[in-house]
Amino acid sequence: MKNSFFYSLLFCAFAFAACDQEEQDEHMHGDDTEYDYHAHILAPNADNRQMGDSLAIYVLFESHAGETVHHVNVRIYQKGTNKEVYNKPVEAHIHETSGEYHYRDTFALSVANGISDDSSWIMEARVWGHEPGEGEAMEAVEFYVLPN
Repeated sequence: MKNSFFYSLLFCAFAFAACDQEEQDEHMHGDDTEYDYHAHILAPNADNRQMGDSLAIYVLFESHAGETVHHVNVRIYQKGTNKEVYNKPVEAHIHETSGEYHYRDTFALSVANGISDDSSWIMEARVWGHEPGEGEAMEAVEFYVLPN
């Protein structure tokens, strides 16, 4: 009786280990994975801004091949100086298995956030696969903050 319980328990352990291995194998990516990633900046556009404006950020990251969206990044930096004032999400690995990830945020164009008036800024959105640079795609929009 004790032996049959032990063997049943051992069988269950092997079954769970096999399931875990199947999930890992399903998630493995080889060199031939076609991500067909795109980062679509839906907001902001290239319109001029004023100090104090609230910048709406909306980016659709997607894999047109239906692959998992593994990593995303949105950053804002000053054109010419590369002074970075925004870099999110904090954890780039989002692992969205649906093949689409909608990123939304707002950012105040203020001195407190490092913005200076009469300057050009670039918002850049990047998406990539499981490994750095894998299937990477990037889109950028430039906007100008008017002088006060």
